[in-house]
Amino acid sequence: MRWFAIVFAFFLSGCASQIMQSYLGKDITEAAMDYGVPDATMDLPDGRRAFMWQMTQNIAMPQTTTYNATATGNWVNGTATTSGGIASQTCNYTLIGQRNSKGSYTVVDFRKPSMMCE
Repeated sequence: MRWFAIVFAFFLSGCASQIMQSYLGKDITEAAMDYGVPDATMDLPDGRRAFMWQMTQNIAMPQTTTYNATATGNWVNGTATTSGGIASQTCNYTLIGQRNSKGSYTVVDFRKPSMMCE
């Protein structure tokens, strides 16, 4: 159930690959203005640069406690199981840029995030 709620919440927020694809051909500063300074950058052997963001999303789900009890005489024995609460998912997003004439980078590619982060 927890897995379904996490996946459902990410689908509601839009497909990450479509959002990343919308930056193709744009200056990397567009993404930085939307998501802040990248958490890391890495120069690639072919002269391009990878710009990486790591984002953590928390999802609050209703918390439910189920109690199963057995009564024997004056004694009651039972177990309680609690599910729900806060779920957390960390996702990595990478845009790849090529140096442009402005001294910045134009987004030319991206790495598709993991399925849980789509």
